[in-house]
Amino acid sequence: MAGDERLGLGEYLRRHRSEMTPRDRAGSSALSHRRVPGLRRQEIADVAGISVDYYIRLEQGRASRPSREILTALARAFRLSSAERDHLFRLAGERPPQPRAPAAEIRPGLQLLLDSLNHTMPVTIHDGRLDVLALNAAAAELVGPVFGGGPYGYNIVHQVFTSTGLREVLGNEGAEQLARAAASELRKALSLYPEDERLRSLFRELVASSPEFISHWDRGEIGTWRSAMKRFNHPTRGPLDFDSEMLHDPESDHWVMLFTPRRA
Repeated sequence: MAGDERLGLGEYLRRHRSEMTPRDRAGSSALSHRRVPGLRRQEIADVAGISVDYYIRLEQGRASRPSREILTALARAFRLSSAERDHLFRLAGERPPQPRAPAAEIRPGLQLLLDSLNHTMPVTIHDGRLDVLALNAAAAELVGPVFGGGPYGYNIVHQVFTSTGLREVLGNEGAEQLARAAASELRKALSLYPEDERLRSLFRELVASSPEFISHWDRGEIGTWRSAMKRFNHPTRGPLDFDSEMLHDPESDHWVMLFTPRRA
């Protein structure tokens, strides 16, 4: 780790330590009052499970490159958010740890966005495993028939290659476009979450049951289609055209898909 990187790491640690208060220390009672802001170096070292001498050298930019285990311990001691933890790793010259799974719950702000657009446009939210977590009333009316029961009932990739109602909703061209995107998205998801048994099981099932999936998978594509024009066959209003746009919440690995109606 170069000298300027060590200094950057040390400054980052000092700033976070100065912003902490005794009550931030997990499992401890209030400590003695003192004029210097933040926690003592000894207190942070104790929580992280490292020697105070080594921690002091980290803050002063004199320590060797810290291991990933030490960085993880420091992130836990400082109670860093995922973004703050990732920055800590980068300052130390390490790649940030890969998340084990997307967040299970939608942020309240995203849920509010979803609900507030009920009568404006269809909106769906799915996670990095391609599981639909929520859809507003307009989206349920538009794409609800696509989803079914079973363990993968709300997984986009599974429904793309197994749903009998997909082509009725999207037409042949739209269904083919979505199938291509779905296979590439699953490849990305498996790369991001290689130990996720749900994704691995889904992949095995599609390989065993869907020649169409195998055909798209063998193309080797990976990526995200952020923008697209989609035509839906609405159950009561007939063909409707939408411009779709995908927005990403990286902290949770949630994707918001907005369908803006096209003007006639």
